[in-house]
Amino acid sequence: MSASQNPDEFYAKLKSQLSDTSLWPAPYLFKFIVPASAAKVEQITTIFDNMGAVINTKDSRTGKYTSVSINVKMKNPDAVIEKYKEVSVVEGVISL
Repeated sequence: MSASQNPDEFYAKLKSQLSDTSLWPAPYLFKFIVPASAAKVEQITTIFDNMGAVINTKDSRTGKYTSVSINVKMKNPDAVIEKYKEVSVVEGVISL
């Protein structure tokens, strides 16, 4: 989401795209970048606890950032958007 974009418009567009491109429930790949911090990575992984998610992390070449990829089966586009909103409270997170 760009800085100038309204979050409600962004999520409405995302929901429409998800509805049009997948049959739900479906696997979904979440990708996030956070400043390198075990606590921030833990915050994100906790959001996906008990969902059967496959979580992979990778540190950047410089060690300043950590990439977090989460592959999990989601029941519908609304559930995907809810997870993005939950993760958005993590300080410094970038959703890809």
